[in-house]
Amino acid sequence: MKKSGRTLKQRLYGLGQLPGRVARARYFRGHGVHSPYVYSIVRQVFMQRNLLTARRDLCDELLALGAPRRRAIQLQNLMIHCGYATYAINCLPAACPYAIVTSEVDEATTLALVGKAEEQGCTLVLASPYNCRERTELCQRIVAHHKCTSVDNRGYLILFNNHLPKQHFKL
Repeated sequence: MKKSGRTLKQRLYGLGQLPGRVARARYFRGHGVHSPYVYSIVRQVFMQRNLLTARRDLCDELLALGAPRRRAIQLQNLMIHCGYATYAINCLPAACPYAIVTSEVDEATTLALVGKAEEQGCTLVLASPYNCRERTELCQRIVAHHKCTSVDNRGYLILFNNHLPKQHFKL
């Protein structure tokens, strides 16, 4: 047997994440998602590596804020897929259908934006839901009290405030 030059600890790295990966395996490539709306988002937004159209204003702004390229492309594609014309970052002006809240926003402001998004019926994206323990607990509380569909793909948490029933998809 050929020696790899790695220690046993290095070879076993990542096994701690195995239970989470196994639990999410049923949603791989959209299988197990029983909502046609969320299935189309998985297939046409999360699985795309390139922008759907030439519009890239949101993507460029997120990249300037330090967001990973893949996440910025996915959020731009979500905006295009859902047909939103305008967006807001870390705020929620009136009649804005799509808003993104970064991890730099404090808990009280985040909760206020979640409540305002629910009142206005707009889609809200919480970036980095697993950034720290406090952020994870905040996002779990928000999902527990959310009245509509939410989608968690580990990079961000999407809260839809539309006609969809209360469901939570953890991809």
